[in-house]
Amino acid sequence: MSRLIRVVCVLSLLVPACAAQQKKRVAVLNFEYGTVRSSVSAIFGTDQDVGKGISDMLVQKLVEDGKYSVIERNALDKVLGEQNFSNSDRADASTAAKIGRILGVDAIIIGSITQFGRDDKTTSVGGAGMGAVTGRFGIGGVQKRDAKAVVGISARLVDTTTGEILAAVTGTGQSDRSGTSMLGAGGSGGSGGGAGMDMSSSNFGQTILGEAVHQAVISTAQQLDDDAAKLPTVKVSISGLVADVSGNTIIFNVGSKAGVKVGDQLDVSRAVRTVKDPSTGKVLKTITDKVGTAVVTEVDEGSATATFTGANPPKVGDAVNSQQ
Repeated sequence: MSRLIRVVCVLSLLVPACAAQQKKRVAVLNFEYGTVRSSVSAIFGTDQDVGKGISDMLVQKLVEDGKYSVIERNALDKVLGEQNFSNSDRADASTAAKIGRILGVDAIIIGSITQFGRDDKTTSVGGAGMGAVTGRFGIGGVQKRDAKAVVGISARLVDTTTGEILAAVTGTGQSDRSGTSMLGAGGSGGSGGGAGMDMSSSNFGQTILGEAVHQAVISTAQQLDDDAAKLPTVKVSISGLVADVSGNTIIFNVGSKAGVKVGDQLDVSRAVRTVKDPSTGKVLKTITDKVGTAVVTEVDEGSATATFTGANPPKVGDAVNSQQ
């Protein structure tokens, strides 16, 4: 009985570790918000990059949910700065896939903000008397624009290997409260101007618009979590050579274009002898010895940087290959 308990305990420790290893790496690009730009300017009093704000919130939610390994924003910004893609290019699935390959991720999430503002419902207050006093609305009385906030997000999960759109989801959110101002507290219809406030403000989440954004992000993240299994598991065979050695840091001559990703563990080996055909002199086989292991820390299209560990120091010309 005690042996069975020990086996169960070991399995319980291994399962989370296996699950962590199976997480697919993704990056989230800033969402495009051109269709709602005029509404954004009207709400905040100036143009705000709500596409970046919502993508940042989505990253946070995906990290909390734990279904994906999400790349850090600074790594993404570095690649975007180097490649100089326009916002419209980034929204294209094939371009997004290229960005993802440079980053060394399995998939990239792109999308757009389709709705951002009020639900445009109006109600009438008072009757004929009020209409006569104001002289504006007539018998119907005064119209009160006491609206709820609504937000819509369209997102796509793109396979960086093939450029295929694996999933397309739509997340929507609506505030529980209503008010005359999207950046107000709602309920009593208290006012709240947009001056000095943006999506990164600490009090944005307390507004009725913040409520709608939060719900839309949760909805989008949940659907993307459900689609995590759609990402195929591809076994990539890496084969390259050490091009530079500096202490325990090595650079080798294959990168994201060959499928190398940050976090990959590769074998570093050295040729010790070759076997040749005695009649033709053709090399039949190269005998190698493993000298250590390299863990990839940085990747670009044509090279990768890794941290080396091993009993003997690496040398330029050593082979770097996928672990068997």
